[in-house]
Order: sequence, then structure tokens, then C-alpha cells
Amino acid sequence: MVDFARVQKELQECNRDFQVSGIKVMPKGEANLAHLLGTIPGPIGTPYEGGTFKIDITLPDGYPFEPPKMKFATKVWHPNISSQSGAICLDILKDQWSPALTLKTALLSIQALLSAPEPDDPQDAVVAQQYLRDYQTFLGTARYWTEAFAMTSSLGVEEKVQKLVEMGFPEDLVRTTLENVGGDENLALEKLCST
Repeated sequence: MVDFARVQKELQECNRDFQVSGIKVMPKGEANLAHLLGTIPGPIGTPYEGGTFKIDITLPDGYPFEPPKMKFATKVWHPNISSQSGAICLDILKDQWSPALTLKTALLSIQALLSAPEPDDPQDAVVAQQYLRDYQTFLGTARYWTEAFAMTSSLGVEEKVQKLVEMGFPEDLVRTTLENVGGDENLALEKLCST
């Protein structure tokens, strides 16, 4: 059985220093702490810089003694992440997991993986080949995917706020909710309707 008291504590720890780390974790549904959504900022100095990446997190019954199941919900071009399914090739999400690790350390490790790809142990062979054979094209493609899938323009945010306010929700609540869900309008609407 999942240790939900520990999960609650981890969520608080993670979200407490959001301003510093940029890492956030929240329940995907109001009543389900076994299915979470994490967000990590793209590391500075990489083609992922400026992007906000969503990670789908499912906690198995054996958590924290079994690793959380994590995959990218945001499309990303990286040798160790499937461009199709979002599956992540990272040892601490498999056999190197320890109950001493937390959701936050796992997300920090994924963020570090974005900074330091390991093309010799790929999850996506096509991306790994491009990384090894034509690094400049890899950088351009990774940057393009970041801009296309992991960035929201400020204009888009204002349009989303306006749309949700027109549905009858208070503007302050709309802005806070949109920020909490990484700008995902549909997720924001779900949260607003369930409060």
C-alpha cells in the first residue's frame, strides 16, 4: 500500500521551494495521491531552456519501496526519453531506486538527465543516432520541440485567463490555478470546476 502520509509530506517539501527549484508536484485528481503531475524547468544552457516539462507520475502500491513510474507528458527530443511514449531511461527509476529517494530527487535526476544525455544507453535510438552523428541538427530539433511543446507565450496565458474568466471564474483564482498546472488550460478548468 502506498504510504500516503509520506506522499503528502513529499508534495509539501517539493512545492515549498518551487521559487528556487522550479520543480512542482501535485495530484492529478483531487482525491488520488497515487497519480501525480510533476513539472520541471528545462535546464539553463541546454536546448530545453525556457521550457516547462510535465512528468506523469504513478505511484505503485509498494511506494516508497518500489520506484515511482514516471514518463514525460510533454513531448521532448532527447536520447534517453522516448519521443513517442515519453518513457524515461534512468537507473533510479528502475533498479537503482532506494526508499531514501523522493519524488523531488527523482525529478531533479530527470532534470539532470536533460543536461547530460547518455546516447550510449538510449531510450530512443533515432534521437541517439542524431545526437552522435549530427549534434547541431540534434540541438536544433530539441530546441524546436521545446518551443513547440514546452513553452507558453504570455499572450497565450492572457487569452486562457480571459476565456476562463468569461466562464464565470474569478481572475485571481484563474491565474493561480493556471500557474499551478503549468498553463494547461484543460487541467486548470478541471481544477476550477472541482473546487
